[in-house]
Amino acid sequence: MQYKAENLKKASQQHNILIIPIASPFLIGLYCDGKLMQEWSSEGKISDTLLPLLVPILDSYDIKSIIYTNGPGSHMATKLTFVTLKTIEIAKGIPCIGCSGFDCNDNGPIKAVGNLYFVKEKETIITKKFDKVPNVSFALPKKLQDIKLDFYAMPLHVLPAV
Repeated sequence: MQYKAENLKKASQQHNILIIPIASPFLIGLYCDGKLMQEWSSEGKISDTLLPLLVPILDSYDIKSIIYTNGPGSHMATKLTFVTLKTIEIAKGIPCIGCSGFDCNDNGPIKAVGNLYFVKEKETIITKKFDKVPNVSFALPKKLQDIKLDFYAMPLHVLPAV
C-alpha cells in the first residue's frame, strides 16, 4: 500500500491545539513547541463548524493536547466545545485542558448578556454594566506559555443558567 506524504501524520513533533469558542469569530490555533504555527477562524456556529475544522488537524498532526477557553463567555459555545473535546479525549486519548478567556483578550471585558460584561478584578470575575460596547477582541497567543492552564477543564459558568 502506498501512502501520500500529506496523509501521514507529522510524528516527529508533538503539537497542541488552542480553541477560543467564546466569541465570534471563533479561533483555532496549532502550536508546535509551544509556538503558534497556524491558525483558523470561523464566523459559523460552533456546532456546525468545529468538527469540520478539527478533524483534518487531528488527522494531520500528532496532537498532545487540546486547550480551549472554558469561560467566561458564551455558555453554549463552551458547553458544545467541552462535550466535543471530551469525546475526542475518550476516543483518541488526547487530553482536554481549559484556560481563561481573559488570557486571550488582554484581560478585557467579555460579553455576558445584554450590556453586562465579565470583568476580572484581581482573581475575581464579576459582571459590570457598560453603556458603550467595549472594543475588545480575542487573539491566539503567540506562545502557549502566555496562558494559565486549567486541567479541570469544565466550562466556567459565572452566571446562573437562564
